[in-house]
Amino acid sequence: MLVELRELSIEDGKEIFDMLKEIGPGENGFMNSAYGVSLDEFPDYLKENEDYSKGINLPPEYVPRTIYWLYIDSKPVGIGKLRHCLNNFLRKHGGHIGYCIRPTARGKGYGTIILYELLRKAKDKAVDEALIVCDEANIQSRKVIEGNSGVLEAINEGECKYWIKL
Repeated sequence: MLVELRELSIEDGKEIFDMLKEIGPGENGFMNSAYGVSLDEFPDYLKENEDYSKGINLPPEYVPRTIYWLYIDSKPVGIGKLRHCLNNFLRKHGGHIGYCIRPTARGKGYGTIILYELLRKAKDKAVDEALIVCDEANIQSRKVIEGNSGVLEAINEGECKYWIKL
């Protein structure tokens, strides 16, 4: 199995667009900001998010974040978002990392793989300890986080707050 974590690029095309459409608007706390974007608008979406990764044109309350695509055997199967730092809101609700696997690729262990790869990227960005937040009811994601050495700090308002030392 060939595993690649590729950083978002303005060159990304229809295969990424199709994966994001399959993921839908989001679920279990993951928000798919590409949902509702047309194929014609997709290059603008990519450029905007490339800028965000560099801290350019960030909306208020945003922090720099990089989007990655998980490829398995040259096919995109998931999206990961890595926030380079935390603000007060993200300390409570978002954390450093969010990820989602496309529905047709679930149940194959790809969640564990994408989180592992995103944690490596976080370490490269000088994050010493990564915060990951997931819905309390999302048992599969909790298992993925715990399988990547996540330590549960608290459960508040239906959200689990995990820390992983890098």
